[in-house]
Amino acid sequence: MKLFIKNMVCNRCKMVVKSELEKLGLRPLAVELGEVEIADDLQGYQRQDIHSALQKFGFALLDDKKSVIIERIKNLIVDLVQNKNNQLQTNLSDYLSKELRQDYTYISNLFTQVEGTTIEQYFIAQKIERVKELLVYDELSLSENAYQLNYSSVAHLSTQFKKVTGFTPSHFKQLKEKKRNPLEEL
Repeated sequence: MKLFIKNMVCNRCKMVVKSELEKLGLRPLAVELGEVEIADDLQGYQRQDIHSALQKFGFALLDDKKSVIIERIKNLIVDLVQNKNNQLQTNLSDYLSKELRQDYTYISNLFTQVEGTTIEQYFIAQKIERVKELLVYDELSLSENAYQLNYSSVAHLSTQFKKVTGFTPSHFKQLKEKKRNPLEEL
């Protein structure tokens, strides 16, 4: 049985969800961002137990189809930006359509209607947060950051960064107080 869970945005989230399900006596077979496969069917009371256990950590069970699609879009984008953006061999719309097995126009309109922002704007916000993270760590050059996040050039990254944050990447790097946002708040 599959469960869909809102606000799973990182590997730590996957570990917490798996641990909580195991504490409830459930057997998770696979735990991915926003999605858990469990071995058994749920009884009515178990669903409420799961809801209560996960809610303590800021997660929520999703029941309706539209919410599941929105959460899957967000999780695919987060995974793409955090783990494999420079491996993207196609454009974002084709990638999402293929992964979700849905028409892009439908998922794009649904996302905009529910979230109040476009998929592209959400994708850019995720990429900029990743750039901020990489700038704070100061391990890679701006050129390497641009490559890692599949920007066509450093200039494109810098322009988009300034448009979103109001700062150039180098100015942001010099700030004493780093202004990063939690992924689940984007």
